[in-house]
Amino acid sequence: MTVAVKEKSLAQPKKSFWKRFTRFIKKNPAGFIGIFLVSISVGCAIFAPWLTSFDPGKASLVSRLTPPSWSDPTGESTFFLGADQLGRDLFTRILYGARISLMVGFFGVLISLVIGTILGLVSGYFGKWLDDFIMRVADIQLAFPFILFAIVVMSILGTGIWKIIIILGITYWVGFARLIRGQVIALKEQEFIHAAKAIGGTNFTVIRKHILPNVLSSIFVLGTMYIAEFILLEASLTFLGLGVDPTIPSWGGMLADSRNYITTAWWTAVFPGVAVMFTVLGFNLLGDWLRDRFDPNMKM
Repeated sequence: MTVAVKEKSLAQPKKSFWKRFTRFIKKNPAGFIGIFLVSISVGCAIFAPWLTSFDPGKASLVSRLTPPSWSDPTGESTFFLGADQLGRDLFTRILYGARISLMVGFFGVLISLVIGTILGLVSGYFGKWLDDFIMRVADIQLAFPFILFAIVVMSILGTGIWKIIIILGITYWVGFARLIRGQVIALKEQEFIHAAKAIGGTNFTVIRKHILPNVLSSIFVLGTMYIAEFILLEASLTFLGLGVDPTIPSWGGMLADSRNYITTAWWTAVFPGVAVMFTVLGFNLLGDWLRDRFDPNMKM
């Protein structure tokens, strides 16, 4: 009898997990789809060497523009998603291209997040002339078109993935700064902030222990949405020839290379485009779910 009770109690957590999991899917279908799509993209980027046996840069003119294996009427194709104009395996290049897109998205957002959060905290907390100065710089930044700025900088400095990351990071801090500034202005008038100051807390301590933890959720939500935007911007710049080096597999580069073969080799344009679309969709859905999850106004 005792053994049966123990077995039942050990099996209960597993049942409870699946119950919570199915409830989460029913209540947040969009959030689940976003998490699923993002997980697929991240998994492809991390495990790319184990998911394919082809070299992303190895060309074979004999296999030039070979159709996907499942649509080849001759049955001779060994490429799951076909080959590009140089005979390189398209599936392999899409897997490795996920690394470039996610790298640009994550590190670009990280730079913007750090700069924008620091300036937003300083601007909102201290106010006065410091707030005016930071916000006027932000207004100037917003008034300057990003694409024009990126084209000018990349034309002068040349292409490169880290140059794209830095350009994105130093131009998109404004969104974080304005968001954090508004929340800090509201938070610093709360009673618990006045109480922290009354017991001798320094400005740095108040910001670090009492204000920053209360704005972290908004930072992560905006950061998630910015990752999707950065992926699109990287693909756009690379498509224009001002992004990642052509020798590195990237989704924007694959779309640029496929321009002359859309009518004769549709797979060279469709599958990289689908990869971009689903990855961006995943991060957007994830960002919407995080906003609904953490924003108290969305729960009312």
